[in-house]
Amino acid sequence: MTAAAILPAQARYSFGGDEHLFVEISESMSLPAFFKGMAICNELRRRVQAGEIAGVTEICPANAAYLVRFDPDLIAPDALQAVLEGIEAGIGEADLRLSTRIVEIPVLYNDPWTHETLMRFRERHQDPASTDIEYAARINGLDSVDAFIAAHSGAPWFVSMVGFVAGLPFLFQMVERERQLEVPKYLSPRTDTPRLTLGHGGCFSCIYSVRGAGGYQMFGVTPAPIFDPAQRLPYLKELMVFFRPGDIVKWKPIDRAEYDRQVAQVEAGDYALRIAPVSFSLQEFLADPDGYNQQLLKVLHGD
Repeated sequence: MTAAAILPAQARYSFGGDEHLFVEISESMSLPAFFKGMAICNELRRRVQAGEIAGVTEICPANAAYLVRFDPDLIAPDALQAVLEGIEAGIGEADLRLSTRIVEIPVLYNDPWTHETLMRFRERHQDPASTDIEYAARINGLDSVDAFIAAHSGAPWFVSMVGFVAGLPFLFQMVERERQLEVPKYLSPRTDTPRLTLGHGGCFSCIYSVRGAGGYQMFGVTPAPIFDPAQRLPYLKELMVFFRPGDIVKWKPIDRAEYDRQVAQVEAGDYALRIAPVSFSLQEFLADPDGYNQQLLKVLHGD
């Protein structure tokens, strides 16, 4: 199946107040919907930077949609919509290739800190008698926590948007839809979530960049900071927020000893992540998801 064959039909356009145009590519998340939105945003950004369009002040891609903020004194709302409709109509398969990067993120699954937290909030959970990861394994038809960790960390994930709180990435699993892990959010949100918790809600994973409230199921923690206004680590020198839409993430399960070792590196200021540049083709991925994912992992490890 080609990417063009499963791309969503024409997007839905709606205005928010006088300065925002919201464009919904699809009602449900998919990689084709994400790529279509990214391609439109990239072309709009190119035209703005080239001086071809005036009045566009912000472009914000999201999971299966995007938002454009504009100055109505410089560009009329209908004129902006016409520009976006024209870009959308011209999107082809060549636009569905993305120069991005693949990143390995270590995870201590079943860690003591999220366990302590989740036990304090069992009354807000669908299954108070089990932990979050035990519940997730059961409702996804997996016979053990280890099997769930293998399914969660076995294939890469795509960063579809960054937001909600500073630096928090939303990640979409790069497998066929019937194999995607899905877990509902808590019945009511917690008032506490440890910093750098690996969470999951619906079909999305995330990393809580800061400590705070949250409703996603908690599976573990990473030692890798992803948001730091002080920009102390080498991979955060360019920008205090690490992730950006289009990043590809591979979770790497680690044990407590390795977690402690990496935390010590973070505190010493010499911590580094495994990162590799990659050109991602949606067409090639859709033709053979598992085979293409293996190629991505070879790039990550320099094979």
